[in-house]
Amino acid sequence: MNPIENKKNLWEGVDYSEYQQHVTIGSTIGLAEEVDEKVIYMEDLQKRKQVYGICGECNEPGTGEEWCQPCNAKRFKENFKNWTSGNKDIDEFIQQSQLDAVHYKKYLEWIPFENFNDITYITRGGFGKIYSAEWPEGCINLWDIENGRWVRESIEKVALKSLDDSSCISTEFLNEIKSHLQIYLHDVIQCFGITQDPNTKDYMMVLEYCEKGNLRNYYLNNKIEYYPKINKLKHIASGLLDIHNAGKVHKDFHLGNILNSAFDFPYISDLGMCQPASNEKQSVKNEGIYGVLPYVAPEVLRGYQYLKASDIYSFGIMINEFISEEIPYSDIPHDHTLAIKICKGLRPNIFKYTPKLLVDLITKCWDAEVENRPTAKELYQKLEEIHDVIDDYFQVNEYNDKIKLNRSSEKSSNNNIQTHPQAIYTSRLLSFKNLPAPVNSGAIQSTLFSEGLDCQIDESDFNEVNQDNNVE
Repeated sequence: MNPIENKKNLWEGVDYSEYQQHVTIGSTIGLAEEVDEKVIYMEDLQKRKQVYGICGECNEPGTGEEWCQPCNAKRFKENFKNWTSGNKDIDEFIQQSQLDAVHYKKYLEWIPFENFNDITYITRGGFGKIYSAEWPEGCINLWDIENGRWVRESIEKVALKSLDDSSCISTEFLNEIKSHLQIYLHDVIQCFGITQDPNTKDYMMVLEYCEKGNLRNYYLNNKIEYYPKINKLKHIASGLLDIHNAGKVHKDFHLGNILNSAFDFPYISDLGMCQPASNEKQSVKNEGIYGVLPYVAPEVLRGYQYLKASDIYSFGIMINEFISEEIPYSDIPHDHTLAIKICKGLRPNIFKYTPKLLVDLITKCWDAEVENRPTAKELYQKLEEIHDVIDDYFQVNEYNDKIKLNRSSEKSSNNNIQTHPQAIYTSRLLSFKNLPAPVNSGAIQSTLFSEGLDCQIDESDFNEVNQDNNVE
């Protein structure tokens, strides 16, 4: 008798606006203080049945969209004998991911290098090289119970990310991949597996490819209206919330690490410095930190433990950059003097026509006191609220007109302005001594702005904010 006879798929379609694509494992529950209603826990069988449906093979609730962890783990295990990376540690790492996978985005594969076509060098990041490649075979999406086979999705392009000197597999390399497995990936870039360059012997992560590049280059080369900007910021905040819900901090959060997919959807990338979050502000042995100086929170510059609130500070700088379309501190050296000024309250200028609700949110995010910054959940909720308010708001057209006028005037006046040669926007080692205690400039007060969506703050308020932000 055919073992799959009379069996069929009994999955439910998942509404991503209501629920996550897969369950959350109990080991992260104690850390997920910001978790919302979208999260479904492994032990909640009734909710799993309602959202994901029933496995047609074992008749148990699914662990994710069209996925049954126990049944698929058996299939993966049966196939262990058919592949090897040649490295015992990597084999065990990949095998464990397959046994634990609650969804197709949570498993890894060993992908032989010869499976890729048209490998092309793209760029160099802070810690390694990035290539694009075609992967005709593609990743597993689900098990087709009716035909007894894996269903794969051919992927036109993937990104191959190597780390410097990774021919001997490093803890840092595996830690970055672990972060991809531990974080909900709807707004975070997916890692498909690991491969190895046969020439250099460097190991490489196989990642989702975003053909439109990072968000900074995208806004510099494309005209983006106000409403799509808020939508993108909302998705980025959702991804940051997922990182924090997993009990982690990103630690290298800036627009250069936000990638734009072919469908114009933003994804958070580069989890190389991602690590478990600390719950307390405490001094650490500071031999330097890695990051991009304009986005690093003042408490981190001073050698304190990186907190979730430190990511929020970085996001405040990102919001202002994206809205203003002005790269922060591009005309000055990113050196010890800038670090001192940031601690003393220096912040980038706020664009003149920024709506008041956003001005209020930006200034809260980059407040010198970590306790005054919103959580990632509050940040997401506020951006969602602003997004909903402006859905058909007549002032958006006025705002867009002023953006266009500003672009024209800036383009004509800035033709001869170049980025300072010591303004560096890739991650590097930062080590500063004897920095002053962080303070706010006089204008960084959330009470200054009303809860409205007026297209611009008052001229006097605008001048006060930017004059006080540019402290000496």
